[in-house]
Amino acid sequence: MKNQTQQTHSSFSLFMSKIYSRIRQASSNQAVSMITILAVMWLIMSFASPYFLTVNNVMNITLQAAQISLIAAGMTFVILAGGIDLSVGSVFALSAVVAGLASRDGLPWYFIILAGITTGAIVGSLNGLGIGYLKLPPFVVTLGMMGAARGVALILVQGVPIVGNPENGFDFIGAGKLGGIVPVPTLIVILVFAVCFYVLRWTRFGRFTYSIGSNPEATRLAGVRTSRYLVGIYALCGALTGLASLIEAGRLNSFQPAGGQGLELDAIGAVVIGGASLFGGQGNLLASLIGALIVVTIRNSLNLLGVYAFWQYVVTGVLIVFAVYLDSLRRKR
Repeated sequence: MKNQTQQTHSSFSLFMSKIYSRIRQASSNQAVSMITILAVMWLIMSFASPYFLTVNNVMNITLQAAQISLIAAGMTFVILAGGIDLSVGSVFALSAVVAGLASRDGLPWYFIILAGITTGAIVGSLNGLGIGYLKLPPFVVTLGMMGAARGVALILVQGVPIVGNPENGFDFIGAGKLGGIVPVPTLIVILVFAVCFYVLRWTRFGRFTYSIGSNPEATRLAGVRTSRYLVGIYALCGALTGLASLIEAGRLNSFQPAGGQGLELDAIGAVVIGGASLFGGQGNLLASLIGALIVVTIRNSLNLLGVYAFWQYVVTGVLIVFAVYLDSLRRKR
């Protein structure tokens, strides 16, 4: 029995080393490709519109990309583990509402932030429990949570937005600028991605996230409690979604129960456009960030060029399908 266990762990170690060698090679290539695509897009738009490369518009792009980037960071973990989270838009709204209730009650800014992030983490944990322990499909669990979380958000405030209280200083998280130049949301995104990159590359949590997505059965047979890690992965996605909702609430000085509409499409699109495989086990956090910038750049460019706003959804949807098709071709090769 002992020899069999040692053999299992040895096979699992070999399996993980192969995964990481493949990931390092694919990740570096994918990140370079995504940065090149983004640079080309910005170069083309600089000629197409004189307003694109202005300081105000570039800052506007970074602000718009902040909330999508944060959700995409959490979604990267989910997709790497072979899952999907369709509830992020509704979790976004529920987290904002709970934070808004705390703001309305006159609580300090740090408690408001804690309330929003904790709400997102709790709802994400419920998703993870349904997927990890009840063995339900991620699509079904998160689709159900999409409706449930949205409903609770609307019930808590009867569908009426909560106006922020500027006296508690909460609005700095969305509208503040460091030194009067660098937006606070941009700094938050940089910090979050740095931490997530470290977790994904150098911690057990990150290694097992890749492993679960690559081969969940082999990971389980190696003694890894995959259900526990799935709860953590979805909780992380929910917490980052809650943080993203706080940034928008601080920027708009209001907490919207109807907010977050379509964010699941934007977040999944950013991750998939960044080269992550919907089959799990393959993806790059930096490429997901570039993917979020690409999604926002397309939207911003269409606005500057006077294209009908609803075409933004069409373009994003087509990009997602095309990215999945390219991933399918890569897997076949």
